[in-house]
Amino acid sequence: MTTWLVVVATAFAFVNGVNDGGALLSVGLDVRTMRPLTSLLVLTAAVVAAPVVLGTAVATTLSSRLVTFEGADGAVTLLIAVLVAVAVTWALASRGLPTSLTLAVVGAIAGAGVGAALPVAWRTVVIVLVLAAAAPLAGLGLAWGLTRVAGAWPSSRPLDQRTRRWHVGAFGLQCFAYGANDGQKMLAVLAVSAGTATANRVPVVGWQLGLAGVAFLVGAAVGLPRVARTLSGGVVAVPPHEAVISELSSATVVLATGAMGSPVSMTQAISGGLVGAGVTRGYARVRWGQVLRLGAAWVVTLPAAFLVSAAVVGVVIRLR
Repeated sequence: MTTWLVVVATAFAFVNGVNDGGALLSVGLDVRTMRPLTSLLVLTAAVVAAPVVLGTAVATTLSSRLVTFEGADGAVTLLIAVLVAVAVTWALASRGLPTSLTLAVVGAIAGAGVGAALPVAWRTVVIVLVLAAAAPLAGLGLAWGLTRVAGAWPSSRPLDQRTRRWHVGAFGLQCFAYGANDGQKMLAVLAVSAGTATANRVPVVGWQLGLAGVAFLVGAAVGLPRVARTLSGGVVAVPPHEAVISELSSATVVLATGAMGSPVSMTQAISGGLVGAGVTRGYARVRWGQVLRLGAAWVVTLPAAFLVSAAVVGVVIRLR
């Protein structure tokens, strides 16, 4: 049973790469300071290193602070929630909307707790949702401010040339922020599946980090073209300086929430950053119809995942 649970958890890491990895890489593609393969390797290294350096607070929140999943039955219940989250995300992505897999996971975990009659920490769920809603707004505001400051900074060089050299640092920080927060949902699912998670902590286990890293790397390579078309070109056409500033702003927001142990979607923070940087060139530059579609997908994601997960888990328990 444990082997099959780990296999499903590894597949979940692959799906994370498809959904999240492509989004992380796509924003900086036009900056052209790193080759795509180099970017992929940097991202994967950050996903593996961040839990070691900054801890696993977000993974612990997902594995035990929302709902406590204990034993083999708990692991199966969590994996049902994960499968529901993936299904909801895929259904929305098939319509061209790169929605938040993290938001779907939070909703599905809470729904699984209800379906399995397990205690749900509703206060923690509400805090996570508030921070998730605030993340794109914070990314928007921070990116807007940074763009204004960068544009007003006295220099004889064009803004795109000045910010291009910042890209390596900004991208690395963004990748590290993802590994410290959003990416830890992979570690949480693997730890529960392998039985190494406890009620107070998700330990750092080398083989689990390595397995998650490899699966994520493959998924990111597969998902990059699709997400790049939707995110970078769908919300606003992205010149190099806006891509770099969006990376910096989203990394700051996600690192801050990760320090609080709250899972926040990097995709949402990136989207907010793109809008905040783009709106400085005029409101007409932003494709508001696409922004509204993304927002609608985020609003639908959590309740849909919650309801489907509660129903599926409830049926599975009655059939056992």
